[in-house]
Amino acid sequence: MLKEACASAEQVAIQLTHDGDRYAQLGAHLRAQPPSSVLTIARGSSDHASNYAAYLIMARLGRIVASLPLSLVTLNHAPLQVNDALAIAISQSGQSPDVVEPMRYFRDAGATTVALVNDASSPLAAAAEWTMPLHAGPERSVAATKSFITSLVAAARLVAHWQNDAVLLNAIEQLPAALDAASKTDWSAALDVLVPTQRMMVVGRGISFSVALEAALKFKETSAIQAEAFSGAEIKHGPMALIDEGYPLLILATRGPAQESLIRLAEDMRGRGADVLLAAPDNVRERNLTLPVGATPDLDPIVAIQAFYVMAAQLAVARGLDPDQPRHLSKVTRTS
Repeated sequence: MLKEACASAEQVAIQLTHDGDRYAQLGAHLRAQPPSSVLTIARGSSDHASNYAAYLIMARLGRIVASLPLSLVTLNHAPLQVNDALAIAISQSGQSPDVVEPMRYFRDAGATTVALVNDASSPLAAAAEWTMPLHAGPERSVAATKSFITSLVAAARLVAHWQNDAVLLNAIEQLPAALDAASKTDWSAALDVLVPTQRMMVVGRGISFSVALEAALKFKETSAIQAEAFSGAEIKHGPMALIDEGYPLLILATRGPAQESLIRLAEDMRGRGADVLLAAPDNVRERNLTLPVGATPDLDPIVAIQAFYVMAAQLAVARGLDPDQPRHLSKVTRTS
């Protein structure tokens, strides 16, 4: 896991040398024939990458994006009207039937179908009209790392080309260097809090919520911690009842409109006795952990999760676990 996570910068650099013309063609197609609706199709870590893609599309392009409940197609066989929709599937393996079947359904019904997939020879790649390989290379760790990061980068490339935004495209080109620096970020201060932890919350908001979801999953997978992800806007509803003395929270305060509210939330939770790990850029003095940043705030989640992955691998080992052999899990999950 750690080796593959630290290879993300190299794999992103490889991705950025491929498929540029194909992304440009897809962007031109979406500008010429704007979709009436946008759906994402994914499971697990790939669904968290879809959350990031959805946020970028809604924030930058103003298109409403929904995550498809896959059983609507695979079990309910619902008569979905998708002839002028855009369906974006994200997957490392491209093997799961409940991801492949909706893509075939949408393509046959006339939707624009895009697969961001690591295995370019997979059934998902064959099912989609537009296949964009992630170029993450072989990923043997059960816990996805570099395939998640390359999925985020592919999503950002899709949006940048859809917008035809030269500034964002240039910022994306700087990601390999930012990821390399992020992999060297020291988050060892988190270990004292997290090694004895059995339950916790991971908090994000806005564009950082996607990596809060991913971080919570990795805590479960690799360290057997019952970690739940919440939006900072939701904590003061039902989840507040869980907060007691010493309750651990990891708050991911990336740059952007939601950052200030997350910093205030960290202060409030500390006042209630919670053991808060505030991850924020180095200009936030209240931080416990330093978040690396990208060339633009919209890319910050990509480098933030890189720093997290290194700490997560170290945490699993410190808890006496093997992050490469999580209990009850296998690399490829097939559901229908």
